[in-house]
Amino acid sequence: MNLSSANSPQHPLFAKVEQVRRRHSKVRDSHITLAHGSGGKAMRDLIDDIFVGSFDNPMLAQLEDQARISLDSLMALGDRLAFTTDSYVIDPIFFPGGNIGNLAVNGTVNDLAVSGAKPLYLSCAMIIEEGLSVKTLRQIAQSMKAAADAAGVQIVTGDTKVVNRGSADKLFINTTGVGIIREGIKISAHNLQPGDTVLFNGYLGDHGAAITIARGELALDTTIASDCQPLNSLIETILAICPEIRAMRDATRGGVATVLNEFALSSEVGIKLQESSLPVREEVKGVCELLGLDPLYLANEGKLVVIVPQSKAEAVLTAMQAHPAGENACIIGEVIDSTPGVVFMETIFGTERIVDMLVGDQLPRIC
Repeated sequence: MNLSSANSPQHPLFAKVEQVRRRHSKVRDSHITLAHGSGGKAMRDLIDDIFVGSFDNPMLAQLEDQARISLDSLMALGDRLAFTTDSYVIDPIFFPGGNIGNLAVNGTVNDLAVSGAKPLYLSCAMIIEEGLSVKTLRQIAQSMKAAADAAGVQIVTGDTKVVNRGSADKLFINTTGVGIIREGIKISAHNLQPGDTVLFNGYLGDHGAAITIARGELALDTTIASDCQPLNSLIETILAICPEIRAMRDATRGGVATVLNEFALSSEVGIKLQESSLPVREEVKGVCELLGLDPLYLANEGKLVVIVPQSKAEAVLTAMQAHPAGENACIIGEVIDSTPGVVFMETIFGTERIVDMLVGDQLPRIC
């Protein structure tokens, strides 16, 4: 046989090779084994079936070691690249309102969006413990695809590692995101000015409370669900009303208190909160009272702190409340020119207390 002629599209062997290349392999095991991380056929079947089959986009389907993105397409959207990465080690991996998969997508999307960027592409690296159910992994991958679709992004490259049983806790995920910031948007923790208004887009601490209850350590009957959601659509709405947003950040680990302390230190201003204005569900208050926690420090996964000029506060608030991700938005405080670097709160009793940076960890492995 003339092997060089087999490269011709008219040759029967060429058609057979193309058929093999395009065939989607299936994982036949019920649980992950070390072979699924070996680099051989079992790993290829896992990637092809679970990840390529779930994430399903042309860039990923090339199965190269990298995603290749046109610079022209990026430059048409803005003048700066936003680039972020985060790892997710939450326990448990399924919880009311989400799982580690959509948490990873939404968390990285939100880290891009709070810079004013339009999120575009994500990578996904998974460290899987031997013995994890293939059904569980497939469910997580499909939830990542649904979250990516909802946020308008694509998962275009990734990596898979399998570790020995006991070397990890079921599944760890790293997601890295790329987005584009359009010209004229300059959002930074260093921008705050006295008189600015502090807004928040809903209830505090839902995620932290939901994870605490999901761990089964408390005999509580409650319907608290995580607030895990993408925020890029809400942020686009805010930017349309107020392109001169001073600062913006999603309040994840460390909660609202940590974000505001970082802002106050970066801009060398004070921030004053009104306890009466802080939106906290009664169920979350109950969990906090039972465990001695403060909702200001509880993690959120679909909430952001926004600092805007006072003149734009009411317009921004109205726009946020008209959006599904901000219907419970409210003004919670103001930026002041005294006590630089300090956040304090006027309590419902008329007294004042300092809201310091979180010391230690109220709830480990929360995201």
